[in-house]
Amino acid sequence: MTQTSVEHASFTIERVFKASPERVFHAFADPAAHDRWFVKADNWPVAEYRHDFRVGGRESGRFSQDGKTFYFNETVYLDIVENRRIISAYTMAKDERPISASIATVELVPEGSGTRVIFTEQAAFLDGLDQVEYRRSGWEQLIGFLAAELGENAEAA
Repeated sequence: MTQTSVEHASFTIERVFKASPERVFHAFADPAAHDRWFVKADNWPVAEYRHDFRVGGRESGRFSQDGKTFYFNETVYLDIVENRRIISAYTMAKDERPISASIATVELVPEGSGTRVIFTEQAAFLDGLDQVEYRRSGWEQLIGFLAAELGENAEAA
């Protein structure tokens, strides 16, 4: 029998943007904006990608840096409150082998004329194939790409 394991972990990343909650939300909701910062900013070749931003909608992608090892993402949007909150559940796989399952929450909190973005992920990392440190690092990089999409640097909260 194959040995299996699950590591449960959660983390939160907070950043303050000068952009309004409406502008930040737009970067998640608008397909072209989301494509720029979430999908293509890291220059990973994208084999396929789909983004259906609505409650019950799905997002999926297949990516590879080297054309040999592929990563798969399957997301379903569970709750969306315009300009305030996005909750999704997603799985990641490496070459079709599941590596994690997560609940991700993005909170957009007005702060002055800007927005405090609070990203929280609760995850189950499977069979030692992924780690919370890698995931946190990936999301910190993505939030940096979001800042660039908004034309600014995100300040650590």
